[in-house]
Amino acid sequence: MAPPNSSPQPRRPTREIAFDQRLLWLVLGSGAPAIATAMTLLCVDDFTTRTRWTLGVFVVGCWFFGALLVREKVVRPLQTIANLLAALREGDFSIRARRLPPDDPLGGVHAEINSLGTILRDQRLVAMEATALLRTVMAEIDVAIFAFDETGQLRLINRSGQELLAQPAERVIGRSAAELGLELCLTGEPTRLLPLTFPGGQGRWAMRRTSFRERGLPHQLVVIADLTRALRDEELKAWQKLVRVIGHELNNSLAPIKSLAGSLTTMLKRRPADWEDDMQRGLDIIAARADGLSRFMEAYARLARLPQPSLAPANLCAIVRRVASLEARVPVQVAECPPITLEIDAAQIEQLLINLFKNAAEAALETGGGIQVSWATDPHEAEIRIEDDGPGIANPSNLFVPFFTTKPGGSGIGLVLCRQIAENHGGSFTLANRTGRTGGVATLRLPLRRTAA
Repeated sequence: MAPPNSSPQPRRPTREIAFDQRLLWLVLGSGAPAIATAMTLLCVDDFTTRTRWTLGVFVVGCWFFGALLVREKVVRPLQTIANLLAALREGDFSIRARRLPPDDPLGGVHAEINSLGTILRDQRLVAMEATALLRTVMAEIDVAIFAFDETGQLRLINRSGQELLAQPAERVIGRSAAELGLELCLTGEPTRLLPLTFPGGQGRWAMRRTSFRERGLPHQLVVIADLTRALRDEELKAWQKLVRVIGHELNNSLAPIKSLAGSLTTMLKRRPADWEDDMQRGLDIIAARADGLSRFMEAYARLARLPQPSLAPANLCAIVRRVASLEARVPVQVAECPPITLEIDAAQIEQLLINLFKNAAEAALETGGGIQVSWATDPHEAEIRIEDDGPGIANPSNLFVPFFTTKPGGSGIGLVLCRQIAENHGGSFTLANRTGRTGGVATLRLPLRRTAA
C-alpha cells in the first residue's frame, strides 16, 4: 500500500510500434507454427546432427527472408504513395504514379492519386487566373481598397489606396489604421460620408466597411470612393435642368410682356379712339403674367425651403381619414385599418396626403368616378394606396420633373414635394397607372418606427 503523502507517478507515454515492424512481427507470427512443426520433425526423425542444423538454418533463414520480403513489398508502395502526396502538398503536380493494370488494387490507388493531381492542378490554374483578374481589377479600379486584420493593421491595399495615402504599399503594409489616419473607417456606421483630408487629395468621400474572415480570423474591408467628381457632375446636370426649366418659364412670361409693352408704346404714340380700353387690357395681361411668374418663383422657393421632419408619435389612420373627409367633390372610400402609430411629422404627412387626394379627385372628376384608399403592412413598413377612377397618367416619365405640369395653372411641384416628404421620413412614394382598369394609384410607404405605446 502506498504511503498517504505519496502522489501517483505520471504514466510514461507508450511508444507505438511502427507499421513496418508490426507487419514484420505479424508475418513472423503467421509462419511460426509451420517453423515449429518443421523443427519438431527434424528433431524426432532419424537425421544426423549436421543435417538437422543445415535444414534448421535453411528453414529459419527462409522464414526471416520471406517476412522481410513481404515487409518490403508492402512498405515500399506506401512510401511511394507518401512521396506522391507530399509532392501534391508542395504544389508539384508534374509527378505521376506508375500505371498498373486496372484489376490491381494498388493500380486503383495510383489512378486516384493521378486524378487528384490533375484536379488540383486545374484548380490551381483557375485560382491563379482569378487572383490575377482580382489584382488587375483592384489595380485599375478608381476606388481605394484597404483590408485590416483583427488588430487594426493594414494587410492589403490597391493602387488607388496608395495614391490616396501618397505612399507605396511596402511602406504602409503592417501599419495601424491610426498611423495611416484611417481610424474613423473602422468605427461608427459601416456606410457614411467622411469629412477627411488625405495626403493624396481632399474632397467628399464615401466610405463602406464590410467584414470577412481569413484563416478563421476577422478582417475589415474598407472601400473609399471620391464623390467630388460624381457630385459635381450631378450638380451640373441639376443646374442645367433647373436653368432650362426656369428659362422656359421666364420666356413664357417675358415674351408676351415684351410684346405687349412694345404694342402699348406704339399705341401711346398714335392715340387711337379706343386706346384707353386697349391700354387697360394690355396692362391686365402684363399684370397676370407677372403674377404667374411670381407664383412660379414662390413655388420654387417653397420646394427649396422644405424643412426636415419633426418626428412625433401620430396615428396615421386618423390623419388619412381626416384628410379624406375634406374632399367633397368625389366619393371617397377608406378601408378599415388597424391603429398604426408612427414617428412622423404629422403636418408634412397631412400636406402630402392633401396633394394626393387633390390630384386623385381632379382625375376622378373627368370620368365621374371616385377614390378608394387601401392599406397594407409588413414587419418593416406601412403602405397606403390611393386609387382613382380617372383616365390614368398620360406621361408617367415626367411625373417627378420639377415644374413640369399638364394642368392649367399648375405649379409642377406637388408630386416632387410628396416624394421629398416621403423620402425625408425614410419611406417612398410612387405614382403609376392601375392594372386591369383605367385610373392612377399613388402608393405611400412609411417605415414602422412604432412608439412604446
